[in-house]
Amino acid sequence: MLWEQAPHARLAPASLTKIATALVAVQHSDPAQMVTVHVNGPALAVTTDGTIMGLVPGETLSMRDLLYGLLLPSGNDAALAIAEYVAGSDDAFVELMNALVAQLGLTDTHFTNPHGLDDPGLYTSAYDIAMLGRELLRQPQLAEAVRARVYEPAWSGPDLWNVNRLVYQYPGALGIKTGYTDEAGHTIVAAAERNGRRLIAAVLGSSDAYLDATALLDWGFGATSSRCAPPIQAQAAPPAGG
Repeated sequence: MLWEQAPHARLAPASLTKIATALVAVQHSDPAQMVTVHVNGPALAVTTDGTIMGLVPGETLSMRDLLYGLLLPSGNDAALAIAEYVAGSDDAFVELMNALVAQLGLTDTHFTNPHGLDDPGLYTSAYDIAMLGRELLRQPQLAEAVRARVYEPAWSGPDLWNVNRLVYQYPGALGIKTGYTDEAGHTIVAAAERNGRRLIAAVLGSSDAYLDATALLDWGFGATSSRCAPPIQAQAAPPAGG
């Protein structure tokens, strides 16, 4: 840990929840498996005012396509389709999500749905969600997805574009995931690699998650050295907003 501020405070994660959804999906399914969709994405967007990939009932997509729909446009419809296919129901899938965090020893996280829409029992901490982000990067197919700018599923719909602006703007960006709800504010787990060194920053409850994540990553690369050596500026903190 290079720098922290209230790392174990329990806060709403918004769509950072989908990091855990993706991890459970790759644990319990194969990317080549075909999934028949029952969720109506456009209707879901109207009722929840949330992001979707645009699924319609009756179409069949691969689990790989659904994972890209989950992680790039942050599709709530993809999250529900994955949950139903993997576990049979949202509740059963959420049990798998909570089993995952327990297995990882993360004690400040509890999931109540696979998409991250606000719920009183849904929370995580900056430390926990950073650790989940690290686990995602250890999964090659997920690491490839979150750093992609665009993906073309095998369907009649449009290409999927990554809503994470860091993959377009930040040198060496690896993703990982952004989120927003009224309760959570702006959230992000950001990762980047420079000169063979990888850093992960997690920000919750922000008014500008991109600004905060960029400040943290810039400071981390510039003011600290590898974990194998003492920090260059041990007392330095990220600039205001980080």
